[in-house]
Amino acid sequence: MAKGGQTPPEPGAAEVKAAWARKEAGDVAGARKDAERILANNPSPEDRAEAEELLRRTSTPRSLYGFALLGAAVIIVLLVLALSRYA
Repeated sequence: MAKGGQTPPEPGAAEVKAAWARKEAGDVAGARKDAERILANNPSPEDRAEAEELLRRTSTPRSLYGFALLGAAVIIVLLVLALSRYA
């Protein structure tokens, strides 16, 4: 138990903490690789949950792909309109 003014250490392996630290430092790709490596090594249930949470938080939202597709379609329509006007 921690004495007054001290915070108890967080549960979890050092690898999980290092992966979260990489994510917080901005290295999302490296953090995802670390989390995948942790999951491949048959971790404890706590570490598995933390690694899965890290993967969930760093995944690309599905709606982003829809917006990118919409943007590409708008650019193509504008190009076709410009070419048909000046051709």
